[in-house]
Amino acid sequence: MLLSLVQHIACAPIPYDGFFDEKNELPPFLRDPLVGVIGETCYVSLVEDFHVTDVSCLKYAASKVLGLGIVFGSAVIKVPQMITILTRRSVKGLSLTSYYLETYAYIIILSYNIRQQNPFSTYGEVVFIASQNVLITLMILWYGRPAGTAQLDAPMAWTLAVNFVAFVASFWVLLLPTWVPFWLLAFLYASTIPIILASKLPQIYSNYKYQSTGQLSVFAVFNYFAGTTARVFTTLTELDDPLMLAGNVFASVLNGVLVFQVYRYWQRPIEPSVSPTDGGSKAD
Repeated sequence: MLLSLVQHIACAPIPYDGFFDEKNELPPFLRDPLVGVIGETCYVSLVEDFHVTDVSCLKYAASKVLGLGIVFGSAVIKVPQMITILTRRSVKGLSLTSYYLETYAYIIILSYNIRQQNPFSTYGEVVFIASQNVLITLMILWYGRPAGTAQLDAPMAWTLAVNFVAFVASFWVLLLPTWVPFWLLAFLYASTIPIILASKLPQIYSNYKYQSTGQLSVFAVFNYFAGTTARVFTTLTELDDPLMLAGNVFASVLNGVLVFQVYRYWQRPIEPSVSPTDGGSKAD
């Protein structure tokens, strides 16, 4: 039956001369968003003229779709990690040093992209990841406090407030050309490559040392790896920026190591005697 249907379609007459030469006109409410994503030239080529062999536009469209997918996925990428911390009231296995380094690295990356006026689809996930990292860092400080500490004493309130203000102030300062000239911002951006490396290494070492991933979110680890790997492709396609490419490649490799550790140490508990965070405090 399927074969006869295909033969019937193949033998069907062309409705009229020039049928395949017509442009595929979409209504404005569909056309305008597509043009905004892939640009006028690629929209005309892929949609109106239906040139499915236009490799450059196909790669560009795929890059845009991947980029937007990464951005939307990053909006919730660390929510499972935060839920895990809140429900278990524990930060065992999470590295405070890793989150400090990673958060400040993402603040620099975000500032660099905004100053460069790069397309939002090439860096949008940084907005969400940096924001969620700030919250998780504060949660590590809170739930990693020594056992028996008052719910919110003055030193803890001061610690949380100072850290939050430091995150916001550093981002604000980096956006000011009069305070941070672009050459200095570019240098700081280049430094995020070793910072990203350094931010992953304490977590990788902690996992290896205790043969466990503790409260590390499996969802976040796998999505981080998928996002950074896809970002390598989008950077190659849309930007001519070796610094961004190198950073994404290194991040993808290290996230791959974390994926392997999650597989290797899946559901192994941390011994009660070990310290849950870099500071050595014990979270109940």
